[in-house]
Formats: sequence, C-alpha cells, structure tokens
Amino acid sequence: MLEIIAVIAVLLAIAIAVILILAATKPDRFSIERTTIVNAPPEAIFPLIDDQWSAWSPYEHRDPAMKRDYSGAARGKGAVYSWDGNNKVGSGRMEILESSAPAKIVIKLDFFKPFEGHNTAEFTMLPQGNATSVGWRMHGPLPFMGKVMHLFMNMDKMVGKDFESGLASLKRLAEK
Repeated sequence: MLEIIAVIAVLLAIAIAVILILAATKPDRFSIERTTIVNAPPEAIFPLIDDQWSAWSPYEHRDPAMKRDYSGAARGKGAVYSWDGNNKVGSGRMEILESSAPAKIVIKLDFFKPFEGHNTAEFTMLPQGNATSVGWRMHGPLPFMGKVMHLFMNMDKMVGKDFESGLASLKRLAEK
C-alpha cells in the first residue's frame, strides 16, 4: 500500500513539475484582438465607444444588479467607469487614457475580482471606403498564475467571443 502511495506521489510531483515548466515557457505578455467592418463612418462609431459603453458592451447585461460609478471627465480622456457585480462580471475600473477622435481610444483596464489584472484596451477606427474597420484589442502582462491558467483555458477564444459579441452590438448600433 505504501508503494502505491509513493508511486502516486511521484507521478503527482512529476505532473505538477511539467505544468510549472510548461507555464514558464509561455510569453510574459498576452494580446487578444478582434475586428469587424461597420457600414458607418468613424465619426458615427467613435462616440459610441467614447461615451456609450453600456449601450453595446457584452458585459453590461450579465448582472442586472451591477453597481456602476462614473467619475472624472464626462467623456474622453480622464473619464472613469467602475463596476461591481456578480461573479460573471466581477469588479473593476476603466479609465480613458487617450481619446483621439475619430480614430483611437486607449483605456486603462483594471480588474479586481474575480482575478486581479491590469491591462490596456484599445479601440481603433480605420476608414475603409464608406465603411470603417473597428478593432478591439486588449493586451497586458501575463503573470505566472495567468500562464498556468492559459494552459487549461483558451483565453483568446473566451474573451474573443465577448469581443465579437460586443463588436456585433456596436455595429448594429452604429448602422441604425
């Protein structure tokens, strides 16, 4: 019986070592990005991102009781949006760092719950004839525990699905 326990302990230690070694080989930064074509000019899309997040964000409807707080500037650089909700949305804070109408918005994105993370979100609007290519990118550092999580969860697929949903809502709103 002790031999079996010893073998299991050794196999478990090897499995943990393999996971830690694989995690250590992951990059120190991550980036998730999606784009869509919107049949509207950048000038029609920009204010929806700069000032109307709740009208199209895929995260806004996951917790009807979510608490929201707005501070700083009314819109554009310095505008702050904080939220505190259930385990589907957690809590965090977004602050617009750059608002270059009608082409780019850069947001400092801090997550506090369920996992702490400090990232940057960027929205770009590039004219494409009578339409606009809208890009949504999130990037930031990937701490060691994040690297371990990335071994078991495809974050690009999970978050990318949210970005696709949000961009589809943004597209519907801008094309009205």
